[in-house]
Amino acid sequence: MDWILRKARLATEPARLVDVGIADGRIAAIEQDLAAEGPSLDLAGRLLSPGFVETHIHLDKSCILERCQAKRGDLGEAIAEVAKQKRTFTPEDVYARAKKTLEKCILNGTTHVRTHLEVDPGIGLRSLQGLLPLVAEYRWALDLEICIFPQEGLLNNPGTDELMVQGLRQGGRVVGAAPYTDSNPHGQIDRVFEMAREFVIDIDMHLDFGPEADELDLEHVCRQTDRYRYGGRVAIGHVTKLAGARPERFHASARRLADAGVALTVLPSTDLYLMGRDAERHVPRGVTAAHKLLHAGVNCSLSSNNVLNPFTPFGDCSLLRMANLYANVCHVGAVADIQECFNMVTRRSARLLNLKAYGLAVGDQADLAVVDAETPEAAVAELAPVLHAFKRGRLTMSRPRPELHRPS
Repeated sequence: MDWILRKARLATEPARLVDVGIADGRIAAIEQDLAAEGPSLDLAGRLLSPGFVETHIHLDKSCILERCQAKRGDLGEAIAEVAKQKRTFTPEDVYARAKKTLEKCILNGTTHVRTHLEVDPGIGLRSLQGLLPLVAEYRWALDLEICIFPQEGLLNNPGTDELMVQGLRQGGRVVGAAPYTDSNPHGQIDRVFEMAREFVIDIDMHLDFGPEADELDLEHVCRQTDRYRYGGRVAIGHVTKLAGARPERFHASARRLADAGVALTVLPSTDLYLMGRDAERHVPRGVTAAHKLLHAGVNCSLSSNNVLNPFTPFGDCSLLRMANLYANVCHVGAVADIQECFNMVTRRSARLLNLKAYGLAVGDQADLAVVDAETPEAAVAELAPVLHAFKRGRLTMSRPRPELHRPS
């Protein structure tokens, strides 16, 4: 064996201790008292999870907080400030900032990342040129997938369509959208579906980012998903409008998403930071209840979105922190729902990205994280640190446990 992880508690079955053997980048055996030779790591009853999966982050505009001004702190200001800074980005600048952020992801046990990347006439393909080298450079620790999207509009922004197509030809593997910034939101959605079908790729859209659920673009996305039989290949992010929906509207939308096979990513830090800014008291949280959508059959993930920029001036790339923040904000108390918070940064996120051979079964790729907890719900509740991570069976990070120095 290349590695033997002794006395592990599997996230899928934490009640018993097992040994996990790793060979040729995959899980080769799961047994009690595994009789095998090779380097071993005694987990001493700690949680062994498949690696964490970041479904929605913006590496290209991370770590620019000190370059921007934030007086109002709202969405419009964030878009304008980043648009101003994007014109100064160089491939080298994007590379350096994205690298710093990626390494934070790795140190928090993340083994798969989907980054959303903006293209438009102001930035061109410079951010893509900065990110592409990182795909190969960090393959030892994580798989990096790039989603090309138009933050500042598509149909109302001449030249953006051509740049998106170029970006998809040059390394983009997913196509995205931000229809709420377009003069014709449904037209942008339709064009993105056309691109997805042309390149035979998945779709991941920023959608319904606002306070009221009177009009929901998700309904048009579901219609197009049905029309093109794209169920299981479409994800939407934010959808903060559902946080303000009446129960009957919320449940109708949940059923529609489930029937169409459209997944949803909630971005707790950004959604909490940007929503409700007009309220002077009893400020609404603006974070959609993903665990309730799960009850209706919608696949959901939790993710980081922005890190240290005007959209979210916080972040350390810990997906367990996102799970914990979400659980607090959305009043998650049932043990099963807290477990689902863990699943929404692991196996449910993996399902959203359509990852193959992901999990904790023999034959699965050995992309793993060792968490200093005994159960998934404890990991979320206690913000348990990640102690080790593996990518394709190779140890990629380790963190020593803190130690108390008691008086003698």
